Amino acid sequence: MILTSYASLEDPALLKRLDGKGISKFLAFDVPIEMAEARYGGHFQNVLHNLHESDDLRVLDYNGQRAMQLFSFKELGEPVYHEAA
Repeated sequence: MILTSYASLEDPALLKRLDGKGISKFLAFDVPIEMAEARYGGHFQNVLHNLHESDDLRVLDYNGQRAMQLFSFKELGEPVYHEAA
């Protein structure tokens, strides 16, 4: 689960940042920020307030299993699939 200032999960600049971190293939969902804040509570606020003006990507949760348990598939909507060429 990441917080980002990019407008889209398919933004070329975001894809380049993720690829630079070794993430070239993923399945993602666009989660409304209000929903993420409600589920992560104080941890969300800590991560949000630790952002610097130049940060455009911040990890909210490294644990995919926990992240998936916090949100139902109905809430998440359609997935975005990405695989580098």
